[in-house]
Amino acid sequence: MDNEEFRDWSRRAADWGADYRASLRDRPVRPAIAPGEIFRSIEESPPETAEPMEKIFADFEAKIVPGMTHWQHPRFFAYFPANAAPVSVVAEYLVSAMAAQCMLWQTSPAATELETRTVDWMRQALGLPKGFSGVIQDSASSATLAAVLTIRERALDWQGNRQGLAGQAKLRVYSSDQVHTSIDRAIWVAGIGEENLVRIPVGGRFRAMDTAALEAAIVADRQAGLLPAGIIACVGGTSTGGTDDIAAVAAVAKRHGLYLHVDAAWAGSAMICPEYRHFWAGVEGADSIVFNPHKWLGAQFDCSIQFVFQPEDLVRTLAIKPDYLKTRGHDGVINYSEWSVPLGRRFRALKLWFLLRAHGLEGLRRMIRNHVAWSEGLATRLAAEADFELVTEPMLSLFSFRHRAPLGADPDEHNLRLVDAINTDGRIYLTQTRVDGRVAIRFQAGQFETTAADIDAAFDVVTEVARRLA
Repeated sequence: MDNEEFRDWSRRAADWGADYRASLRDRPVRPAIAPGEIFRSIEESPPETAEPMEKIFADFEAKIVPGMTHWQHPRFFAYFPANAAPVSVVAEYLVSAMAAQCMLWQTSPAATELETRTVDWMRQALGLPKGFSGVIQDSASSATLAAVLTIRERALDWQGNRQGLAGQAKLRVYSSDQVHTSIDRAIWVAGIGEENLVRIPVGGRFRAMDTAALEAAIVADRQAGLLPAGIIACVGGTSTGGTDDIAAVAAVAKRHGLYLHVDAAWAGSAMICPEYRHFWAGVEGADSIVFNPHKWLGAQFDCSIQFVFQPEDLVRTLAIKPDYLKTRGHDGVINYSEWSVPLGRRFRALKLWFLLRAHGLEGLRRMIRNHVAWSEGLATRLAAEADFELVTEPMLSLFSFRHRAPLGADPDEHNLRLVDAINTDGRIYLTQTRVDGRVAIRFQAGQFETTAADIDAAFDVVTEVARRLA
């Protein structure tokens, strides 16, 4: 592809993207295809000779697009959002065109310095104190792994990386059962072991950790010769929005000298609105925090910010400095590859910079406030329906509900059939969870271009499909 062809196909791709986004409301949110259908449509062997772009692009439209779930659809109410505001897509195109490797300051000074500045913009936007600095990781999973590795190293007096874990004291990390499974995976990868992730009982509307039980578990483990190392708290857990009392958990962590990591991957975006910050009151007592601008805020995936209070602990855990990675003649520069597990790094800050400037904090606050209000309104409407019940009250824009099963039918099976029928209908997309062992249907509003009319459509689809199944 020469430069003129590159120019032409770039324009055509941009036009296609704009047309695609404009057509989303006319598409089913999730494709109605059988497993293996796309796979079988792709040639079994790679081509020996070059194929024309016209044919490649035509196959993309005919074979790939029909098999995509449309995460930017305004009636995508499943999981959590993975937003890509159009302005962030433009920024990502520029990043892809430059294709810079941003592992060190010297490999792209502007990328490093813009990351430092935009992370601090987000610190201010979320109301965090000046002591926090941070890094843009690819996802909350990577940020959590970095935090868990730091927990491990700090507890072992920085000997884990050097000596290995054999013969070391058995570490213990504490959380509720409301945290994301990325915490479990981080515990596995860090070598701490699943049996040493201690689940603390929860209670109350937001299923918060029982801090008395947390403290008792720490004391009991220490008396048993184990080594309490850290606590992982959550704000806005994936299942139902589980949220810990961060101030109380931080007080326990401080009394026992434990590292505290706060997972606010989804709900953290809402903290740009001062009226929601009570959900993480006391967060200034955390050692690290993760939130994903690529979820609710509108930055295209991947863009996850890990705030740290003592960056030197993170760097001490992760930095490797062979001679070929040294920045000669420049002392004191930040090399963000030393703040993350991968060496290679994309230029993630550009889309966040574009997004914040193009929408402003007030524009983003308005979107989040609308989503919360619309979700609360939908929860109220469903609760007023004779055959529906709320299972969990709204936590920001997330709640869960159930439909009453017909006489003699299994309630769990009925609600699973309902969510499957809703998704097969195609007009909206929902997911299920379990609350106290029973199936519930999740709803969250968070897609960047959702409107009040889309929420009304969700009510219509849910009640209509439920009537058909009754």
